[in-house]
Amino acid sequence: MGNMLIFGMGYTSQVVAQRLRALGWTVRGTGSAGDIAFDDRPAVEAALAKATHVMSSVPPSREGGDPVLQTYGKDIAAAWLAWIGYLSSTGVYGDAGGAWVDESAAVGTGRRSARTQADLDWRALSERTRVFRLPGIYGPGRSALDRVAHGKAHRIAIPDQVFSRVHVEDIASGVISGFAGPGGVYNLSDDLPCSQNEVIDEAARLLGVAPPPMQSLEEAQLSPMALAFYAENRRVANGKAKRVLGWKPAFPTYREGLRALRASTRPSMASADPASASIDQR
Repeated sequence: MGNMLIFGMGYTSQVVAQRLRALGWTVRGTGSAGDIAFDDRPAVEAALAKATHVMSSVPPSREGGDPVLQTYGKDIAAAWLAWIGYLSSTGVYGDAGGAWVDESAAVGTGRRSARTQADLDWRALSERTRVFRLPGIYGPGRSALDRVAHGKAHRIAIPDQVFSRVHVEDIASGVISGFAGPGGVYNLSDDLPCSQNEVIDEAARLLGVAPPPMQSLEEAQLSPMALAFYAENRRVANGKAKRVLGWKPAFPTYREGLRALRASTRPSMASADPASASIDQR
């Protein structure tokens, strides 16, 4: 069995860790859900010395630069590791006007310049690195079901606006599939890019409630982060991960994903605010 060190035990990383532990792996990590303080260098170095695999889900800092690479990049590059992984964002592709983008598409043209630089820096760190570019992440406690149930959902009238998304469990299976695949970049997204309105409509249907009213961007009074989300329009292709890693999403569209979440979590209506989720990750 392997030994994984995860920098940033966030929403997605905890699902990866849970899967690996079920397979008999040792998993340690930094962050609020981890067991190692990020700035405890002796503890991090000791864990790194035992690790066979390292993954980071830590986003770049607001000032720019990747905290993990800045603090431990040389140590990671020099360590005897079979595998290095980084959870990036499909935001590095910028606005494609609704067109399809794959791993060969140009990066750095969008609003996430710091994310793009971190993505490139992790790729340059080692040929062992697998960079997983992720679109909108959803799963238990973080889905359209929760937003509709708690009155936080919006339907925005923007013709031809599409987004890609991925279930958190499919990210975990994609990362694990990447253990046996070659280094490089992989998009992990579902098979059906579509408008956010379609997803909200389906969530409302599953909950047996009316969907929220259609609004303009101005009427919705969205946060700056959410407004930036609507400023980009693209479809993310996942063919490389399927072809090279043998990955197959268990939830190929939002329909299967939301149905499974509805069956397993049953969010109560307006009982508490849903957990916050970064549009980036992780």
